[in-house]
Amino acid sequence: MREPEIATPQLGVLSPPKTDDFIGESATVVALKTAARAVAVRRSTVLLTGETGSGKEMLARYIHNHSNRADKPFIPVDCSTFSETLFESQLFGHVKGAFTGAVRDTLGFVRAADGGTLFLDEVGELTQNLQSKFLRVLQERAVVPVGDSIAVPVDLRVICATNRDLRNMITEKTFRQDLYFRLNVLPMQVPPLRERTDDIIPLAEFFLARQGELDGQQSKTLSEHAAEALVRYSWPGNIRELFNVLEHAHVLSAGPVIQVNELPHPLQNFEFIGRRVDDLNLESVERRTILEALKRTHNNRAAASRLLGLDPRRLNRRMVALKLPLDGRAE
Repeated sequence: MREPEIATPQLGVLSPPKTDDFIGESATVVALKTAARAVAVRRSTVLLTGETGSGKEMLARYIHNHSNRADKPFIPVDCSTFSETLFESQLFGHVKGAFTGAVRDTLGFVRAADGGTLFLDEVGELTQNLQSKFLRVLQERAVVPVGDSIAVPVDLRVICATNRDLRNMITEKTFRQDLYFRLNVLPMQVPPLRERTDDIIPLAEFFLARQGELDGQQSKTLSEHAAEALVRYSWPGNIRELFNVLEHAHVLSAGPVIQVNELPHPLQNFEFIGRRVDDLNLESVERRTILEALKRTHNNRAAASRLLGLDPRRLNRRMVALKLPLDGRAE
């Protein structure tokens, strides 16, 4: 007899590489890892909150990998990627003939995670109907496939994540309060990357090493200025944006060391991002800008003046005033 097929979770485009670790060296991440190892030994449901791309799935994998379920499946599901009709079948499975196109039985995500961990990302996107049905799964530890009437027992750990305010959704009557209480047994908040800058370089080094493996070449490194640019940037897209920036730089950089001018344009203006007011004196900014222009043009002052939009004679005068040698090299 043919086994039911497993509904395969959809993988996000340009999502960060998977890792067994929750990477970071900040005090926040150290505290999160300690808490994660403590909750990993429990079966209770965990609710991870935080901005999109902040690393909630990485923390969920860390919890799974430190539990007694580590050798069992970890099934990640993005609740925002499916229509309600399709998602009910994908989540709970279905039997052959349950609807048009159901040519064979499927397990669904819940049964695929049996013995292991089910990770529901963006759980706030579940419709009211699916919220009700998933609550029953949590209460009864059993799932009824679409088109069937027999409940199938399941043994799984549930970790959910959201970037939405579920309490506010309860007030707006778009999220069930009883489901919220079932999910919010062990809450953990993942802070945005801008609040844990000590983690940026370790994450960058991990991503670059993994990108080198994927491309079949030696891992590239960051120049001092490129690393400083990463640390100073505000990262509105969090870890996901960091990964995309590094993939861009890894592919397009000419040599083994990624220079600041090989990063996307928003990061090239790092001198002006997050700088303290007492550091922002015009002479230091002007000096750095001229030196960067000369570096890009291989100390060709005529080309540097065009890049800066200055008359060549004015550039010469500014270099003399700033005590910059006319060969373009810093003193």
